Amino acid sequence: MKPKIFITRKIPLVIYDKLAKHFNVRMWEEEDIPVSRDMLIKEIQQADGLFCLLTETIDAEVIEKAKHLKVISNMAVGYNNIDVKTAAEHGVIVTNTPGVLTETTADLTFALLMATARRVVEASDYLRKGEWKTWSPMQLTGQDIYGTTLGIIGMGRIGQALVKRAKGFGMNILYYNRSRKTDIEKDLGIEYCELETLLELSDFVSILIPYSSEVHHLIGENELKRMKESAILINTARGGIVDEKALYEALKHGEIWAAGLDVFEKEPVDLDSPLLTLPNVVTLPHIGSASESTRLKMADIAADNLIQVLQGREPLTPVKLEVKK
Repeated sequence: MKPKIFITRKIPLVIYDKLAKHFNVRMWEEEDIPVSRDMLIKEIQQADGLFCLLTETIDAEVIEKAKHLKVISNMAVGYNNIDVKTAAEHGVIVTNTPGVLTETTADLTFALLMATARRVVEASDYLRKGEWKTWSPMQLTGQDIYGTTLGIIGMGRIGQALVKRAKGFGMNILYYNRSRKTDIEKDLGIEYCELETLLELSDFVSILIPYSSEVHHLIGENELKRMKESAILINTARGGIVDEKALYEALKHGEIWAAGLDVFEKEPVDLDSPLLTLPNVVTLPHIGSASESTRLKMADIAADNLIQVLQGREPLTPVKLEVKK
């Protein structure tokens, strides 16, 4: 009998067909609506494998009801939607899709930085609303990018890819990371500094660290006050790293100049969020890895992880449980 898997969102047909060759597959068919929690719990009780996205919360309650589950394959790099500790306690392997979205996310991060600095979205709206009547010297002026200082919080794969893009704009690069990476500092031409110093010296601050409870609201009121009034904050990591209420106040009162956000504490973000009322905020619906080729590669890796584990082999990209010392 073929192992059973449940896919929580509609995936490309080529990936579905690949899985169907090996497994008895059930898939949530709605394109833009996440699977309900009740349906997720019902399906997972019979599943040997789960193919899921960040939109699904795979917590202890879900895992404990999955009596046959052997593997959770998350189609994402981050995995804060999964209780990895509980999964490990129940002998369930958790996998993710690292590496494949590095360049795509770095592209989007720099695009968001440029759009925010040069007020691209605001200017486009200005034109479309018929407000462009004439040219004037200080009309829709933004911030320069070339030759400025970029501070990167998190120097993983995406952080290093962002450095290469920023170097093309002659930017000076500072970085903060949980552990210093002296081996790449000389190669990339970057300088390590503590978070407080990075915030004080940077013209742009890009957040690129994984989310965990330890970095929840890492950027809050005090950190925002350390930034330059002309500084721009870019977040393409996870929304919970930034205190959105504090960010709103800082932007509203001119403590920082602007923000570019691809992620939010609650997703989808509420349309009555105060951040959406500010002209100096560029907002995107979590599209950091959203190129056709990258998303297809992510789905393919997620499928391969399921195949590997359920056929008795080692997963390609397992998530390792971090043990706190």
